[in-house]
Amino acid sequence: MSLRPYQHIERKKTRQIRVGSVLVGGDAPITIQTMTNTLTTNAQATIAQIKRAEHVGVDIVRVSCPDQESTATLKEIVKNVDVPIVADIHFHYKRAIEAAQAGASCLRINPGNIGNTERVREVIKAAKDYNCSMRIGVNAGSLEKHLLEKYGEPNPRALVESALEHAKILEDNDFREFKISVKASDVFLAVESYRLLSEACDYPLHIGITEAGGKRAGTVKSSIGLGSLLWAGIGDTVRVSLSAEPEEEVAVGWDILKSLGLRHRGVRIVSCPSCARQGFHVIPTVATLEERLAHIKTPLTLSVIGCVVNGPGEATMTDVGVTGGGSGRHMVYIAGKQDHPIPVEEMIDHIVSLVEKKALEIETQKAFETK
Repeated sequence: MSLRPYQHIERKKTRQIRVGSVLVGGDAPITIQTMTNTLTTNAQATIAQIKRAEHVGVDIVRVSCPDQESTATLKEIVKNVDVPIVADIHFHYKRAIEAAQAGASCLRINPGNIGNTERVREVIKAAKDYNCSMRIGVNAGSLEKHLLEKYGEPNPRALVESALEHAKILEDNDFREFKISVKASDVFLAVESYRLLSEACDYPLHIGITEAGGKRAGTVKSSIGLGSLLWAGIGDTVRVSLSAEPEEEVAVGWDILKSLGLRHRGVRIVSCPSCARQGFHVIPTVATLEERLAHIKTPLTLSVIGCVVNGPGEATMTDVGVTGGGSGRHMVYIAGKQDHPIPVEEMIDHIVSLVEKKALEIETQKAFETK
């Protein structure tokens, strides 16, 4: 289905950089990131976690490098995954240099704790030597002392000033392959900081609400903050920060982008909350369909509505649809048109087969058009 005029979001035009094989900024798709929570020194566990994130569509993965043992292991991790790796560096600039040597595609440094300007310059040299991009990662929880003294507390102007000070250091050293983040756990502080930063520069922005919380509360909080920014055209790469497994962060990131029409991947299910009118049990049906259709990457839509009040209308706007009917028989819609009834005991298997068939048709057509 094509977007209606009022559904279009105009992204701010930013500079484009490269994170390994992935483009960030400019006219590149908004990318989805996550971060591993395994010990980086445990290469096998870290690689397995990255693979799970790859399966659900991650574009870039960040790996913490707190010590020399971690940067030594990074080389093995980089070789065994299919997405670019960002090395997360705090406190010790030498870890950044070692990570660049180990094959990291990007170095994430926090200006508030990486050290003096000379140390930052050494990190810049390593990034140039090993073809790494960088992320200036400003965080409300670790602002530089002079900015806290100047502003009294973390606020949007303080976060933006920190970001621009360190962007200038990189620019003065003829390095422009970087993106910036100004994260905070407070939604209002984060959104306003990003808004001001977007007005002040054209570097690509990595957006996120840091330390958002657990899976449910953190998803809500991140959706409000990231949704506000993305709707305003701000943001080139996103990370949903949850106290949950990395693949959960990726899934939520995709759902946010899909909800705004900014990227499309897999089956988007339109389903009702269910009520006494439902002709079948909607909640377990949707849960089962989500699980059984998780392998599909082709963008398409499926409506699952329990009764005929809104079902036919929703079905006209989806690729495949099912609406609850009477006597245990429900109506299937194909390409927005009423097609055939299906008994409840056959419904889930039948819908799965229809969606898989539609996905194959779409991919076959794409392949034909590219010949």
